[in-house]
Parts: sequence; C-alpha cells; structure tokens
Amino acid sequence: MDSLDDVLLDAEEKMEKTRELFQSQLAGVRTGRASPALVENVRAVYYGAPTRIRELASISTPEPRLIVISPYDPTALAEIEKGILAANIGVTPMSDGRVVRVPIPELSQERRKEMIKVVRRMAEEGRVAVRNVRRDANDAIKKLQKDGKITEDERDKGLGDIQRDTDAEIAQIDKLAKAKEDELMVI
Repeated sequence: MDSLDDVLLDAEEKMEKTRELFQSQLAGVRTGRASPALVENVRAVYYGAPTRIRELASISTPEPRLIVISPYDPTALAEIEKGILAANIGVTPMSDGRVVRVPIPELSQERRKEMIKVVRRMAEEGRVAVRNVRRDANDAIKKLQKDGKITEDERDKGLGDIQRDTDAEIAQIDKLAKAKEDELMVI
C-alpha cells in the first residue's frame, strides 16, 4: 500500500465483502417460511462431482411453506434428495418422480430461540471480522505515517475515516441480524 487512499479503499472493500458474506449466511438460516436460499447451496453428487442444487435444478416456492425443486436432468432427482437429507437442515424432501417437494415445518418456540442464538453468533463473527479489517487498516495507516509517506493530519483523518466505515458496517450487520431475529419470531 503506497497511499492513504489505497488503504482506505481496500479496507472499505473488505468490510463490504464481510457484510455481504454475513448476509448470504443469513439467507441459509431457516425460518418458518420457505426460501430457495435454504437449499440452493446444498450440494448433491452429480456424475461423481459435488454440485450445488441451484446448478442442477430450478427452485421455486409456490406456497409459503413449500419449496419445489425441478431438476433439469431427471436422473439427478435421487441425488438431490440425498443431498438435502445429508445437509441436515431440518427438512425432509419428498419426490414424485418429476420434482422434489420440500415442506417446511413450523418452528417450535425452542427451535426459534436456538436459531436466534445462531444468528447472534454469526452477527458477532461478522462484527469481529469488520474490526479485524479496521485493525489492519489502522496499522497500515500508522506505517505510512511512520515511513513519512503521509502527515500526522492525514493519519488522523484516515483513522477517523476507517472508524466511520467500521461503525457503518457494524450498524448494517446489526440491522440485518435484527431483521432476521424478527423474521424468526413471526409465527
């Protein structure tokens, strides 16, 4: 990193990627409603290679508590079923020879509380990752100042910018986690 702008842009990019990763992880957390995100990244063995279901089939949710998976190749039907069972996501697929239906059962109050704990743990991991990016960027900025590439004022401004970005990303993560918790509590 040769300049303050490089450090700031790199840190901002890494923080955004961290938030996006958290957001994609949240999509896989099961709520009481059907969501294609629940099964799209599940892997099924297709001609000897583990392949994501979204690459093998179209996934739809015709009803609030039902996911329908229509494989492009009917021979993949059994492997898709096995993949969903192996993923251990708390659902049981049913096949009629043409499509796989995945009914989504109601979540018990106890299971809802467990899922909220999972969401909170994931959110904390996201916040920690953002803080680690901040730490690395702060170290890089201090090194630039030590090497004489930037002034003290520029260092202070850069540190302030990094902190502002960190606070904004952590607020976004908290907002996403709160929305998922609210979604989990809807009966």
